[in-house]
Amino acid sequence: MRKLTTIFLILIPAFALYANNIRVENISLTGQNTTDHYTMVELDISWDNSWRDIVNWDAAWIFVKYKGSDGVWHHAYLDNHDPEHTAPSGSEIKATLYNSSYAPGVFIYRNASGAGSNDWDNVQLRWNYGDNGLGDNDLVTVKVFAIEMVYVPQASFQLGDDSNGASTNHFYRYDTQIPSNHEYWVNSQGAINVGQSDGYLWANAGGNISAGTSHADFPTGYNAFYCMKYEITQEQYVDFLNTLTRTQQNTRTNTDISGTSITNRYVMSNSSTISYRNGIRCDATLPASGPITIYCDYDGDGNRNEDNDGQNIACNWLDWMDGCAYACWAGLRPMTELEFEKACRGDQAAVAEEYAWGNASIHNAAYTLTNSGSYNEVISNQPSGIGNASYTTTDGSIDGPLRSGIFALTSTSRQEAGASYYGIMELTGNIYELPVTIGNSDGRTFTGNHGGGELSTNGNAANVASWPGWDGTEVTGYLGSGYRGGCFNQTNSLHVSNRSFADSGTLPGGPNCGNRFVRTAP
Repeated sequence: MRKLTTIFLILIPAFALYANNIRVENISLTGQNTTDHYTMVELDISWDNSWRDIVNWDAAWIFVKYKGSDGVWHHAYLDNHDPEHTAPSGSEIKATLYNSSYAPGVFIYRNASGAGSNDWDNVQLRWNYGDNGLGDNDLVTVKVFAIEMVYVPQASFQLGDDSNGASTNHFYRYDTQIPSNHEYWVNSQGAINVGQSDGYLWANAGGNISAGTSHADFPTGYNAFYCMKYEITQEQYVDFLNTLTRTQQNTRTNTDISGTSITNRYVMSNSSTISYRNGIRCDATLPASGPITIYCDYDGDGNRNEDNDGQNIACNWLDWMDGCAYACWAGLRPMTELEFEKACRGDQAAVAEEYAWGNASIHNAAYTLTNSGSYNEVISNQPSGIGNASYTTTDGSIDGPLRSGIFALTSTSRQEAGASYYGIMELTGNIYELPVTIGNSDGRTFTGNHGGGELSTNGNAANVASWPGWDGTEVTGYLGSGYRGGCFNQTNSLHVSNRSFADSGTLPGGPNCGNRFVRTAP
């Protein structure tokens, strides 16, 4: 590896005062060891509105892709021992495992309590390139990606709420005497019995649940995990698409891009004009073979990735298989609907009809956007003293999802920012979360295994047995998944406990669906 050409992508633009602005810069390869066949990937990383307190902290999930002589992007095998990586002063790096062999990525976060901006230079990650089958003199191109995550600590927590049956289809602890209002607390990791027997987990209003027992490794939410701070943004999905082969790209977009002439250039909505604020686009004329360049063009002027091209808008038009492919590629996994409820309310007792910010108070008038599609898109009439979320009433004429983290201004409270107990954004409204359900047998077999970074040749999540939709080779179906948290064009299912579509029986997807993913804490 005498010479290595390094390039980098910034997943979210570097602009101050806005939450979704993680930056990765100044990437290089240094310290090559030809005896043990590794090199250090060096980078600078920074983001704003970070914290660490007695409850939890936020972090960056960092992973590396490389392209060698075959012209295909692959996942870099990082060392799975923490001391082999170099954390700058004030930070800590925690490596993770994949099949007990390599780390698909690392977490970096504050090593002491504090809040504000992180700005760490000369982070070094040990890449064991020999384990990837590369030789010491191979030429490679490298990309580094980073995703903002939030640590959700190990803790007991409550499912459902105490609304005495008023909430639609919420969880509760079954009791033959008073079946509608006994809370169900998750106090451990292990199999959960679902059914109409005393002490079992059940849900009212019927429909979205059947009797059975979850796998012993089904993530109950009790153990610690990291959750994406924001829903997938359009720029993150574009960056994902631009590391795929042409065949894989064609699978993960809704327009047929296998030809050379494209009419429906907005490839996620399969339309010739922007639809529901998704600005992901390709050129009208494409090469006959090889991957194409996909970009953000929210304003439709043909100029790629300008500051007002919607990069930070939550990415909609994603179905279950799209999300699984992204999670697998990033070394993450789907969350379960139990983890969704814990991510919202934490270890606090449930409140009747509560939203992700912990009470039943929500703004009920249309928002007005300023700087639409820009990195600094804001609500010009954002109210104070009340919960904020994008749903039918507040969506008004916007007609689509908002910028991720849009409500989190510097002076907002948890309620005003629409934040969960742990500081996770937009778990109520904007676009649907698509978690794994415990309500049927297809979901209950999920064991919480993570993606390893590589997709099938078709562009589907691979090597992820137990994920809903797994066909024995790749994820091509959806049974076992569902919808939680509500979206911009719905009023139902906004409440934390609402399970109206938790086991929908239909393919999650369309203009109101996106996703976010998690990783079990190392």
